[in-house]
Amino acid sequence: MTRATRAVIDLAALRHNLRISRGASPNAKQMAIIKAHAYGHGIVPVAQALEQQADAFGVALIEEAIPLREAGISKPILLLEGLTDRKDLPLIRGFRLQTVVHHEGQVAMLEEAHGEPVSVWLKIDTGMHRLGFAPEKAAAIYQRLLECDSVAKPIYLMTHLANADDREDPYTAQQLKSFYEAISFNDPQSADVVCSIANSAGVLGWPDSHADWVRPGIMLYGVSPFVDNTGAEYDLQAVMCLQSELIAVNHFKKGDTVGYGGSWVCPEAMPVGVVAIGYGDGYPRHARPGTPVLVNGQRSQLIGRVSMDMVTVDLRNQPHAKVGDPVVLWGKGLAVEEVADYASTIAYELLCSVTNRVLFEYLD
Repeated sequence: MTRATRAVIDLAALRHNLRISRGASPNAKQMAIIKAHAYGHGIVPVAQALEQQADAFGVALIEEAIPLREAGISKPILLLEGLTDRKDLPLIRGFRLQTVVHHEGQVAMLEEAHGEPVSVWLKIDTGMHRLGFAPEKAAAIYQRLLECDSVAKPIYLMTHLANADDREDPYTAQQLKSFYEAISFNDPQSADVVCSIANSAGVLGWPDSHADWVRPGIMLYGVSPFVDNTGAEYDLQAVMCLQSELIAVNHFKKGDTVGYGGSWVCPEAMPVGVVAIGYGDGYPRHARPGTPVLVNGQRSQLIGRVSMDMVTVDLRNQPHAKVGDPVVLWGKGLAVEEVADYASTIAYELLCSVTNRVLFEYLD
């Protein structure tokens, strides 16, 4: 018998979400961020589904970019972490990749290189304090890149927003001010100045960050980038539906314990369902009792501890539930953001954590 646990990926919903991004930032080009296996959804199928709509793709690593080219993806691909070694340059050229430049060692590699020029994005650290040049160094680095024969022109400019997921936080406005001051060595109206600032939160919440290119990431997968709501509030559609089925229905007495450690005690005589999914599949180990699940489309809740291969659910509101009945762990009808909150984490982590023993199905 084939285990029923699977992640169903709705490619039509994916394209819908990119249209939401384009509608929110109509004057910007769309760089779809598909790093980390497209946030756990499958990098090649996601890129293939979006290639007609996206203007470019963003990945973290060369190792993520090469399979895209081998699968026939022709749109520009940007390496968000940039080159890490001189040996990267032949691959960047050979696979027609673009690269972020965020530290002086990368500039030196380009200055010492020979061969076909590569397209680069100069990253300025306006407050994320992770990657990028300090704003006061931007002009000098830009000039070095401008004089470098191995760098194609124009040189693109970018930064990354740190707190845009909180629309009340003034830090984003400070970052925007810092960015535009940092690039004041160039005429912002010049056709040669191409900028990218906005992530998903910037796309939906900070119109002043849209610039020439936006970089939608988590919103493509139907998840809100903000701290206080779900994607459905922005007409985003869930792309992944993580689902399984009941493999047992047991009836316990009041006082019986359920699961490892006996930490959950039946408050009354009750039916308990066993679902074929656990942390070995990527379901969060720390999801606490009360975490919602859908059984036969109706809300139920987790009881006991999550184990490697199974979870147990309260079936008191479904006394007729039986083996084989469908269970949704997150997806349509149950926002992954809500499940993440019960597991004291974020939706990004849940989506990226689904393991390779889960069968992926792609619907279009």
